[in-house]
Amino acid sequence: MKLSYLDFDYSEDADGVGTFDAMASVSSAQIPALHAEISAVLAWAHQHFPDVRGPSEDGGEWQYDLQGAQEVSTSLVLTFDESAGQLHAAAGSPAPPRTTITLTVSGNAAFCDALREAFAVE
Repeated sequence: MKLSYLDFDYSEDADGVGTFDAMASVSSAQIPALHAEISAVLAWAHQHFPDVRGPSEDGGEWQYDLQGAQEVSTSLVLTFDESAGQLHAAAGSPAPPRTTITLTVSGNAAFCDALREAFAVE
């Protein structure tokens, strides 16, 4: 599966545990597609590496962390009063909310290699 919203960065610790981190910030219209990608990655991991999720120090082969937030951004209208030498700010119109989700997936070398292959992750 080609991922459009999840763009993973990879790192590896001294023990050989690899970590894929992705963050996506989308409008409400894009949420179903982002959820579908996250679901595909996690469903794949559960299907191909069943019963081995957990911290590596406890014998686990992979684990994940999933976080999300919805934020409304309100622009500021900034003006500079030349005579007073002051900056003035007023709230503008709020933008539609954006949803930001972070997904971290980590695992041993076999898991990381398989995830790379399954989702064309570099």
